[in-house]
Amino acid sequence: MTSIVSSTTPGVAQRVLVTGGAGFIGSAVVRRLVRQGRQVLTYDKLTYAGNLASLGEVHNLPGHSFLQADVCDGQAFRAALHEFRPDLVMHLAAESHVDRSIDGPGDFIRTNIVGTYTLLDESLGYWRSLDGAAQKRFRFHHISTDEVYGTLGDEGLFREDTPYQPNSPYSASKASSDHLVRAWFHTYGLPVVMSNCSNNYGPYHFPEKLIPLTILNALDGAPLPIYGKGENVRDWLYVDDHAAALDLIATRGRLGESYNVGGNNERRNIDVVRTICTIMDRIVPDARIGSREKLITFVTDRPGHDARYAIDATKLKTELGWVPDETFESGIEKTVRWYLDNTAWWEPLKARYDRQRIGLSK
Repeated sequence: MTSIVSSTTPGVAQRVLVTGGAGFIGSAVVRRLVRQGRQVLTYDKLTYAGNLASLGEVHNLPGHSFLQADVCDGQAFRAALHEFRPDLVMHLAAESHVDRSIDGPGDFIRTNIVGTYTLLDESLGYWRSLDGAAQKRFRFHHISTDEVYGTLGDEGLFREDTPYQPNSPYSASKASSDHLVRAWFHTYGLPVVMSNCSNNYGPYHFPEKLIPLTILNALDGAPLPIYGKGENVRDWLYVDDHAAALDLIATRGRLGESYNVGGNNERRNIDVVRTICTIMDRIVPDARIGSREKLITFVTDRPGHDARYAIDATKLKTELGWVPDETFESGIEKTVRWYLDNTAWWEPLKARYDRQRIGLSK
């Protein structure tokens, strides 16, 4: 455990502890909260996908603190709770890449299940120790994925009451964590809210995921790997829209309830890659590379690859008034331009990640 590095100032009403706050979605949440004047403690182990550079915009601003620690370390989390005194815990720390869960599921069981149990156990003790007003303010927000629901056919949407049917070690570990959070609400009365989101994309996304991988490989003229025939469908959600939704759910969502967050932007993987190729050819044409679509390479599909995800976010929209700002067209253009303008963020990752996806070339 590393000591808290703090630049906080007194007098900010809400204090928020964000686990996984140096990750992709977590850093978007932290940036949003700090800009709004919330006092935030980022709690992150800084594994391969955690990056303090993602917090560069806010890291030294008043109101932000950082603690490098593991969610499975109960003593470290207990100390953080009692020193920082949060009104809200937003739990985003997780192992999240399906391919990695197939290759090494143990880390996913440890972080996503044992880690969530550890946070719940320590948060319950902390909550019980608070006085009446502070106890009434406190909330624990658990952030999860639509992959816990399994796969959809050609029609239909995931709703909050859709039965769970996870099909990968990753989604199974997240489903387990969801069940633990719900149990701590019903059994112990811990004030929790929960959310399940569709596929996120946007700035600061670690380059093993489909969209950033495609952008960076297309820039270099490298192969663009796509699983199977590229027909798997995902509902794409711009990360800053997700951060706005999480802010609403955490502060205004009904206790014990779960909210689905989706962008209403269903796209086949092959169409996502083709869209990126078109944008890249337009804004950074390269005569040596030519048409980027020629770089598309189909690789053997991964085991248990769900065919389609799509979210029904009606509950979130009707209860809390959330509507995404970005369409897929506007969001993907912003994303491509961000990667082109921020080589200083992703260049250092080349030294420790070779920008390959798991899969065998046909």
